[in-house]
Amino acid sequence: MTKIMSPLDADHQITPYFHISLNLNQKISNTSMDKQLIRKYNVPGPRYTSFPPVPEWNPKPPTIQDWKNSIRETFNATNQKEGISLYIHLPFCESLCTYCGCNTRITVNHKVEKPYIDSVLKEWQLYLDTFRDKPKVAQIHLGGGTPTFFSPENLQYLMDSIHQTIDLLPNAELGFEGHPNNTSKSHLATLHSLGFTRLSLGIQDFDYSVQKKVNRIQSYETVSDVVFNARKAGYYSINFDLIYGLPLQTPQTIEATIKKVSTLKPNRIAFYSYAHVPWTKPGQRGFVENDLPSNEAKRELYELGKQMLEDLEYKEIGMDHFSLTSDDLYLAANTGTLHRNFMGYTPRKTSLLIGLGSSSIGDSWTAYAQNVKVVELYQKLVHEGKLPIFKGHQLSAREQSMRHHILDLMCNYNTQLDPGFTKKLTKNAQKQLETLVDDGLINLVENRLEVLPKGKPFVRNICMAIDPFCKKEKSVYSKTI
Repeated sequence: MTKIMSPLDADHQITPYFHISLNLNQKISNTSMDKQLIRKYNVPGPRYTSFPPVPEWNPKPPTIQDWKNSIRETFNATNQKEGISLYIHLPFCESLCTYCGCNTRITVNHKVEKPYIDSVLKEWQLYLDTFRDKPKVAQIHLGGGTPTFFSPENLQYLMDSIHQTIDLLPNAELGFEGHPNNTSKSHLATLHSLGFTRLSLGIQDFDYSVQKKVNRIQSYETVSDVVFNARKAGYYSINFDLIYGLPLQTPQTIEATIKKVSTLKPNRIAFYSYAHVPWTKPGQRGFVENDLPSNEAKRELYELGKQMLEDLEYKEIGMDHFSLTSDDLYLAANTGTLHRNFMGYTPRKTSLLIGLGSSSIGDSWTAYAQNVKVVELYQKLVHEGKLPIFKGHQLSAREQSMRHHILDLMCNYNTQLDPGFTKKLTKNAQKQLETLVDDGLINLVENRLEVLPKGKPFVRNICMAIDPFCKKEKSVYSKTI
């Protein structure tokens, strides 16, 4: 695997990688989209992190025994061939980032760390008790919340305990999310010694006024220190999360942010659309509509950012993601192994994903199960010897087939529909496909559906068109553009 050299020299001085020559007005002109298309397709829609999307799950979840049977069957069929993935949700944060849509618990009391880890390990033991063999693990991801809220010593205790129960595959990918303000050298060294080689940093925007508005203040110097220390410690893949559509963002703030990003040269960049859902995330009620860019202005921010990233030699991967050509994500996209699940885009597929911790979601490929979200209830159920599941979905044969098509579109921008598939769609769905063809967003020839370059920003809409289970009138979703 190619290792990306640090963009910082031995004296820790910033060394720019590229000179961006286009002026701002020229970039906006070059990247402006058809405003009529934006108005037409900017509707609420799923992000298809799972299929069916969580709001479409059966209100009557599978029983605990059904879930155990499902994971046991998938484990027995795939553990030896591809291994399994672990996602561990560490929900605590010291302060609330008001744009955030994740399940978090805000506290400055670090005494919660050890009891929570003990609960995660008890939950993991419940899963181990259902497996007949020792798990072979292909991927581990620590998400949050803020995993680096936890001390290096407690993270070592967590991972040492898990390592004792698994066989880690030689090419396993281990990554964690870190807050630049509290990701210390000790965090980096400890987790690297435990096999972690990927670090994801939530940047969002480098502009101070934007940071202050969303309560996520971190300096460029702080971020560059973490990147420098991570690469020095041996991390070969660093990801930045950026968000467009935040309050007070302008083309000027996006340009300034990406110019700063270019000097640090992360291997991957997730460039997400801000999802304004104050009905589920009350923290977002601190923004008024006038603080947010209009729909058209928001999309121009994305197109500007995308053009700048492509100028910096990043390649677009799936939806919202960009990577250097030396990164595993790009290689996976070009070899057909790119996968998407509750950990995001990953360079390899595992059919079984076990989610540990409050609010985590597990995926057995034929079923989903989500843990309770309240930390205290999660801990209570686990200590009673119960899997802490409150929600889930068992996929029908038809849903499993549709999942295959949705994943192909989200990862590869094309799919081979089943014979006669389009004839089985409702007249309204057939009309939507015809409209997508007429608008130059897709090709549809002999049941092969291909997303055209013009259609990539609308891939969620394209998935919705062939999704017979999506209730288009649902307002629980963020808008697609």
